[in-house]
Amino acid sequence: MPTLTLERAIPWAPHPAAAPRTEQREEGAFVAAANGTRSCSGGWQFHYSGTEGGSALFIHVDVEYEDLDAPRDALECAAFWGDLKPDMAGCDGVRDWAYLIPQRTGERSIRFSARVVAPADAGRLTVRCVFRWAAKGRSTWKAPVIKPAPAPESAPRRVKVCVVTGHAEARSKLPKTIAGNVEFYSRLCERALETRPNLILLPEIALQWQVPGHAFDRAVPAPGPETDVFARIAARGKTRIGLGLLEREGDAVFNTLALIGPDGRIDGRYHKVHLAVGGESTSGVLPGDGFPVFSTEIARIGCNICMDSSAAESSRIVGLNGADLLLLPIMGDHRASRLRAGSPLFNESRWRAIMRTHAMDNQVCLAAARNGAWGSCVVDRMGEILAWNEGDRDWIEATVNLDDGYRTWNGGCFREVNWLQRRPHVYGAFVDPGNCGGL
Repeated sequence: MPTLTLERAIPWAPHPAAAPRTEQREEGAFVAAANGTRSCSGGWQFHYSGTEGGSALFIHVDVEYEDLDAPRDALECAAFWGDLKPDMAGCDGVRDWAYLIPQRTGERSIRFSARVVAPADAGRLTVRCVFRWAAKGRSTWKAPVIKPAPAPESAPRRVKVCVVTGHAEARSKLPKTIAGNVEFYSRLCERALETRPNLILLPEIALQWQVPGHAFDRAVPAPGPETDVFARIAARGKTRIGLGLLEREGDAVFNTLALIGPDGRIDGRYHKVHLAVGGESTSGVLPGDGFPVFSTEIARIGCNICMDSSAAESSRIVGLNGADLLLLPIMGDHRASRLRAGSPLFNESRWRAIMRTHAMDNQVCLAAARNGAWGSCVVDRMGEILAWNEGDRDWIEATVNLDDGYRTWNGGCFREVNWLQRRPHVYGAFVDPGNCGGL
């Protein structure tokens, strides 16, 4: 562990007119207070020498505040590898930087903390504390506490995902029965095990797809004889299977994705929240009421199903709930078809844009399993399509790197920027049940 030396603690501000009132107290407290203008921005920064490339550090900074209407907005803290100029808002002269993540510790106190790893050529570290956007109030910061952290893992977390759909021509020859679907998809899953996937994803209501009749008459229990077939495959292959089905649960029927674990048990299930208009939403099928994320041995996994895709909130909440992977069994998306009456026509370019946006906007790796095969894909957090099915393949596969380390052009962590730029207190319309947009 290198010996870090605190060389100086100094006020910073991007412009003299924006500078907050600052004061350093004898007991090691550093005050940044409003200057009476709404454009106040600045604070304190702490300069360290003695960092070593590749060393891992845990940093935390405690702050107490008063008279702030939106502390999440007004207070920020980040670590910069290099000397940060105290008269600049930007990060010129630094290679990488990382947000310290805020967590409330009391009624008027926050701890900003993060585990950071120094770049190979790091020699200096600047921790910047920010007070901004407030014409009143004050913040009192403690000096950063920096301790050695466990060394970075030798290898990033990687998950091999296999999206099993069957190609359209093969599926058209099957008998339109639940038993026929079980046989079709189970055989494909058996074959896919040869590639040693960590996760197999099947399409929406795979057990009942194209089977005639009302959902009430086609729904099956889970676990039950039909799901048990896939449970045995998961256990034999020591893998996970995301199985779409119409599920009977007591007096209710759900459009479900059952997450079967490598022990053959269903250890997570997601119920479709946004039921498809034009039939499903008034059929008696019950919608789900949340977007759970399941912590598993391979990743934190969240789910959407089909019509969920067209409501931006669906993938956003999965991302906010901390998912690494978003599973999307889907028949189609009305935005990726002709935008007028008539038989649906698949628009590949719009479909690709939709899937890439889900992944990028919500910083999840996405696996989409389309019943008709064409358009099934695996997409990483930067929107790169890692695997794509033209409709002529029984399955596609890709290995996604959950610890990809993508950074913005100015050195910030892409995922951190995505989430910490948010200003939730101004999103009231997002959850207003009476808001129907521009209708």
